[in-house]
Amino acid sequence: MTDDVREDGALAETRLDQGTFTLRAVGPDTDAKLIHPWMNDPEVARYWEMAQPLEAITAYLRSQVESAHSTPFVGCLDGVPMSYWELYRADLDPLAEHYAAQPHDAGLHLLLGPSAFRGRGLGALLLRAVSDWQLRSDPYARRVVAEPDVRNVRSVRAFERAGFRRVRELDLPDKRAAFMVRERGI
Repeated sequence: MTDDVREDGALAETRLDQGTFTLRAVGPDTDAKLIHPWMNDPEVARYWEMAQPLEAITAYLRSQVESAHSTPFVGCLDGVPMSYWELYRADLDPLAEHYAAQPHDAGLHLLLGPSAFRGRGLGALLLRAVSDWQLRSDPYARRVVAEPDVRNVRSVRAFERAGFRRVRELDLPDKRAAFMVRERGI
């Protein structure tokens, strides 16, 4: 992925064996109807803990769009919306209170939406592509961090396959997390 923006507003694409992947900015009022069922899927809700009514998801997406340090995206594979992303400055996030943050640490959250996209090894490929893009777009960022729930073994494995290493566990206010780090150049 590059930091170029296409005419349709999507970040420039990356080609995978599974198809062409793009990220586009979230529109809270339009995308809430897309993301709401994903958040309420029991498999997702177990870890994201966002099984809420449509209005609450819309408000949450608005708060993400208005954030000074986090940007929400919808990931599309061959034009089909299939993932929700939050890309953020981890050193400016409350997460920084729980680890030795470095200036310009990038962070990411990933939710694979429809179940048809889960369990196919796609998560690791997407995590690699998006974290590559994060490191290219901020020349001062030396690493990308993530903190999936330790119980989400599939997610932790996907991060590891994408080049992240599990540094330690963190006790966060809402979960016990596997603190994952991908250094520039890895």
